[in-house]
Amino acid sequence: MVWLGHSSWYLQLAGKRILIDPVFSDYAAPFSFINKAFPGDYPWRAEGMPDIDLLIISHDHYDHLDYATIRALLPKIKRVITPLGVGSHLRYWGMDGALITEADWQQAIPVSDEFTVHVLPARHFSGRGLKRNQTLWASFLFVTPQQKIYYSGDSGYGPHFKAIGDEFGPVDLAIMENGQYDQDWKYIHMMPDETAQAADDLRARAVLPGHAGRFVLAKHSWDEPYQRLAAASEGRAWRLLTPMQGEPLWVADKTQSFNAWWR
Repeated sequence: MVWLGHSSWYLQLAGKRILIDPVFSDYAAPFSFINKAFPGDYPWRAEGMPDIDLLIISHDHYDHLDYATIRALLPKIKRVITPLGVGSHLRYWGMDGALITEADWQQAIPVSDEFTVHVLPARHFSGRGLKRNQTLWASFLFVTPQQKIYYSGDSGYGPHFKAIGDEFGPVDLAIMENGQYDQDWKYIHMMPDETAQAADDLRARAVLPGHAGRFVLAKHSWDEPYQRLAAASEGRAWRLLTPMQGEPLWVADKTQSFNAWWR
C-alpha cells in the first residue's frame, strides 16, 4: 500500500485495487484559496491512477471527499462503498448509482468470496457548505483470510475502538487518524496519545498514522503528530510504521521499517 498524503491511501488487497479518501487537489475546502496544501510537487493525479476496483469514502468533509478528484476518477471507478448518504454527492457529480453501495454501521459488504468490507462506527460529524450531519461517517475493516486492515477515518476517541477490537481483533494493520487535532475538538479528533490507546483497544499489530503531512487544518506544528505518537508508541505491543508519502508499505512484511523522516 502507499500513503498519498493526508488521509488518501492506495491499497492492493485480495487482487483488488482500493483507493481510500483520495484528494488530489492542492486545497481541502470549497474554495481554492482556503486550506492550501504544503508547497511542493504532488505527483499523484487521477489521470495517472490505474482502474480502481473499490473506492472507499469515509465521510463527506472536503479533506476526504474532493469534487475535482472524483470527477477525474469517474471513468476508472468500478465500485464504491460509502456510509449512508455520501452517495448522494457522487451521484450528483455524475457517478452511476449502480456502482455505489451505501451502508450503515455494523454492515458487512462482500466484495469477493475472500474479501469483505465491514462498515463500523466512528465519532465524528459530516457536512459540506451549509449542510451539517445529513450523511453518515464511518470507519472500515477490510477482511481477507490472510489479513485484517482497519481504517479509522476521522474520529474522536471512544469505546467503539475496544468494541471493534473485541469483535474483530487482532488487527494486522490499523491506519489511524493522527493529526489536525486540538484539545477543544477531542470528541471528533484524537490526540496522539489517544491514537495510541485506540490502537491498543483494536489489538493492532502495526499502526500506520495519517491525517497529517499535507494540509494545515489545526494550530500544531506539522511534525508534532509524529513526534508525539512516536513517544506514545514506546513500550506498546504494536509497531509504528511511518513511510513517507509514496513509499511502498508491504503489509505482509512484518520486518519492514522506516526512518523517522520528520526529525
